[in-house]
Amino acid sequence: MTQQEREQAVTDAVLASFEQTKDDRLRELLESLTRHLHGFASEVRLTQDEWERAIGFLTRVGHITDDHRQEFILLSDVLGLSMLTVGINAPVSSAATESTVFGPFFVEGAPEVPLGGDIAGGAKGTPCWVSGTVRSTDGTPIAGGRIEAWEADEDGLYDVQYEGNRTAGRGWLKSGPSGEYRFWSVRPSAYGIPDDGPVGELLAAAGRGAMRPAHLHLKVDAPGHRTLITHLFAAGDPNLDRDAVFGVKDSLIVEFVEHRAGTAPDGRILDSSWASVAFDIVLEPAA
Repeated sequence: MTQQEREQAVTDAVLASFEQTKDDRLRELLESLTRHLHGFASEVRLTQDEWERAIGFLTRVGHITDDHRQEFILLSDVLGLSMLTVGINAPVSSAATESTVFGPFFVEGAPEVPLGGDIAGGAKGTPCWVSGTVRSTDGTPIAGGRIEAWEADEDGLYDVQYEGNRTAGRGWLKSGPSGEYRFWSVRPSAYGIPDDGPVGELLAAAGRGAMRPAHLHLKVDAPGHRTLITHLFAAGDPNLDRDAVFGVKDSLIVEFVEHRAGTAPDGRILDSSWASVAFDIVLEPAA
């Protein structure tokens, strides 16, 4: 038996072990994963030492992951798997708002704020008024849609990256009767993804940067429509063409307008500069 035949025999044996899998989709996934994973090992002639180092790397990714830090999502992000999956599952309609990566810093249980409320919660940064409408692809306004937002502060850190259990720079609200939404936050800042763990080591070894352009995360749900995961990217950010997680899309780059001290759209009086951004969210009906 040749070397190639010995290697193929291993792959064939594993594939055969999944033949009795009752769930057709699970069997398809396991068989394809086996073929591609074995094909990768054969193509690069994976050494025992490299295999052990890979297992150690994945073990450390698991050890650093907790309720506040998802290193596996971060790994998927920097390898482009997250954005590839987003693309595969993108809305059919070109009229719908484009989606992008979920990111590792979403946290369940964010506080609800009223329409026009403030999600900043003490996060450092320039006050920012975010507003727009939520509608379906046919133009129908969507009332009562759940809009969840989260972001880093002016130091490029999310609340979960600080000590303690503070909640800041995140919250959710419902769109109004005409699909309108509005809330206060802070102007988003560019930041480096966490590089103090195994994913950071991977980027350093590859000579890659860890920066993400300034952005605000949005997750939008409405009955009868597909859930939208997206960002609002700040126009002019120097990191737009080198996002560490490949998440930038031209349609999601928006202007954050700077304003002098004075009266904001909701009547709030600000004694220092503030920013605003307007963005209309278009959801695709569920299949």
